[in-house]
Amino acid sequence: MSSNTAIISSFVEGAPPGELANVIEGMSFLLHSSLATADIKAITGPDPNLIKNLSPAFQKYNEEQFITAKLPGGSSQVIISEFSALGEGRYFDSESQSSFEFDHSTGKAANVQSHVLEGEQASLVKSTLNTVGTYVKEHYPNAAYGAYPIENDTKVAVVIVANKYSPHNFWNGRWRSFYIYDPSSNSLEGSIKVDVHYYEDGNVRLLTDKKVNASVSAGRSADGIAREISTAEKKYQEDLNRSFTQLSEGAFKALRRQLPVTRQKIEWDKVASYRLGQDIGGGSVRR
Repeated sequence: MSSNTAIISSFVEGAPPGELANVIEGMSFLLHSSLATADIKAITGPDPNLIKNLSPAFQKYNEEQFITAKLPGGSSQVIISEFSALGEGRYFDSESQSSFEFDHSTGKAANVQSHVLEGEQASLVKSTLNTVGTYVKEHYPNAAYGAYPIENDTKVAVVIVANKYSPHNFWNGRWRSFYIYDPSSNSLEGSIKVDVHYYEDGNVRLLTDKKVNASVSAGRSADGIAREISTAEKKYQEDLNRSFTQLSEGAFKALRRQLPVTRQKIEWDKVASYRLGQDIGGGSVRR
């Protein structure tokens, strides 16, 4: 891998939610445009296969971020993740019981085929889809979810992802959570991640990662999984709200004075009369 490709791959893998498509479109334009500056061309390089060479980075980003896509002719979202990967660029969706090819650079699904769930955890996966689906629809305005048999059909993975993009207001956000249920021990382990990017006149990004460990009551697997997920996510949401309140009332206020040292508000239309304004404007200052 060239140094340019490695640098851009690192950038792709850390792209904020909802913004990778713009990065790809921008690179495609630059590779074929005479308008690109020398500095930009020095970063992207002359390689016409750059997008293709970045495929591993796109795949890592899409799987880690639980990117969603619509199947041809379908209306519901399917999730791209390591839990739904079949290999060779194919993934499966438990609810529709179908598999499909996924192009990581375009974000498009194609070549849908039947993928019937079979095996020891098939029944648990289906019942978990129902209980978790009910929870998600009640608590998220727009989210995708999935359940998948993993680790040689010995455990079940549950994935939830909710995206909210508002580029006209200069912010995008994503909620991701996943949980691994082990029927042999009734344990539920996972992680809740929040990623919010605000970029009006600057860059501010919130990245969180909350580990979850819980136990599901024996004999109530699907209901218990949904109940523990609901409890964990509600508590984390409340913790986030408290943290924002503390930041607003504490740390953020401490970053700046309520009033300047003169104890008077600055009248910006008269800024030239202030000493700083005179210094900047080249005016005379009495020493």
